[in-house]
Amino acid sequence: MYWKNNIATTLQWSREISNKEQKEMVANKIAERVKEGDVIGVGSGSTSFLAIQAISKKIKEENINITAIPTSQEVSLTCSILGVPVSSLLNLKPDWSFDGADEVDPNKNLIKGRGGAMFAEKLVMKSSPENYILVDESKFVNNLGEKFSVPIEVDPRAVNLVEEELMKMGGEEVKLRLATSKDGPIITESGNVILDVNFKEIHSNFEKEIKLIPGIVESGLFIGYPVEIFTT
Repeated sequence: MYWKNNIATTLQWSREISNKEQKEMVANKIAERVKEGDVIGVGSGSTSFLAIQAISKKIKEENINITAIPTSQEVSLTCSILGVPVSSLLNLKPDWSFDGADEVDPNKNLIKGRGGAMFAEKLVMKSSPENYILVDESKFVNNLGEKFSVPIEVDPRAVNLVEEELMKMGGEEVKLRLATSKDGPIITESGNVILDVNFKEIHSNFEKEIKLIPGIVESGLFIGYPVEIFTT
C-alpha cells in the first residue's frame, strides 16, 4: 500500500528555479543516457530536481528499472514521489552519477554546496566511475569564487576556531549560513553548520588545505575530480 496524502504525492521546490528552460534541456539530455539496471548517484539542487523528473518519465515510458542513490533527504523525497527506487552507498556502488554546480572553471573545477549537501555529494562522486555535472551557461567562470562564496560544513563546536583559521588562509568574509524558515543557523543532515566564505584567491591545493583545519567536515570545493560537463 502506498501513501496517497498531499506530501507523499506532490512535487515541491522551495523557490523559483532560475534559467529553468536551459536546465530542463540539460536534464532531458542526461535522461537520454539512462539504461536498464543503472545505479545512479543523484545530486542535490534545482537542476538535479529537474533531471530526476526527466529520468522518471523515461523509466515509466520505456518500462526500465533503475536505482537512485540520493545525496540528500530532499532528493530521496523527490524520488519517492516519482516512484524511483532508492538505495545507499552502504548497499550499492553507483554506475554513474549526476549533479549540479554553482561555479565551473575552465579546468572543470567546481564550487558546490548551496543546498548544503556537499559532504554526501562528494561521497557519491568519489564512489562513482563516471560523473556528469549539469549546468547552464550562467555557471561558467574564469576563476572559482567569482560569483559564489565557498560553503564549508563545520562541527558547531569549532566555528570560532575555523573562522580564525580561514581568515589566516585569505578569507575576506566568513558568514554563518542562517535558515529562512527557522530561527538560527541551517543545520546539515549530519548535524553541522555551514560557513560561507569569500576568499581572495583559490589555488589548486586549497581544498586539501581547508580540510586540515580541525572541525571542518567538508568544503564545497571540488578540485581535480574527473567530471564531464553537460550544458546547453
